[in-house]
Amino acid sequence: MTKTNPLISKISPKGWRVIMLGFVTAVCVIALGLFLYGKLGPSGKEEAQTNDCAPMAQIAHEIGQAAHGEVAAFVVPSVPTVFTDLAFQSPEGSALHLSDFRGKWVLLNIWATWCVPCREEIPALDQLEQKLGNNNFEVVTLNIDTAKLERRAAFFADAGVKKLSLYADPSANVFQILRREGKVLGLPTTFLLSPDLCHIGTMQGGGNWASDEALDLIKTALR
Repeated sequence: MTKTNPLISKISPKGWRVIMLGFVTAVCVIALGLFLYGKLGPSGKEEAQTNDCAPMAQIAHEIGQAAHGEVAAFVVPSVPTVFTDLAFQSPEGSALHLSDFRGKWVLLNIWATWCVPCREEIPALDQLEQKLGNNNFEVVTLNIDTAKLERRAAFFADAGVKKLSLYADPSANVFQILRREGKVLGLPTTFLLSPDLCHIGTMQGGGNWASDEALDLIKTALR
């Protein structure tokens, strides 16, 4: 014969209703918390329910078709997405974000003075900026050296850079962020971003950005 717990037997019907109401309330609170976590995410900011970059899919496809020859390694995602609004420094040392470049196409190049392919690539990027840089397009070369920072300007001078601006992140946080997002494997890495900061494509490793193929790729974006 099953024995009834004496504590349970002493609970009145009203007490049971209070207990059940508390249980249901707790379940609702937990469910609401899970809903908000999924909607807002760990950051507490509401996640976008739609991809604002979806309309860029067609132009991204056209740009991908232009990726051949010297820029054959340029990879375009099937559906562009909004790029992380990275923080870094202007040539004068003031705070900048990628969103400050909104309204123009950006070729974002992550580099360091100790990276040999990076050093070989910078002069070509400078030539690209000389030929196509304007209010609608800019080559943004973002240096991530964390020590001996005087080498950055010295390298630009030695390389004969004429048009590139020396943007920098001495903390190298931008690289860590992009690595966590799976966007970079090493240096150099170059991203093409639309005027709305949509991620249109990526080049892992060095490329000849002064080549005819690179010019055609960028011109395809600017059309």
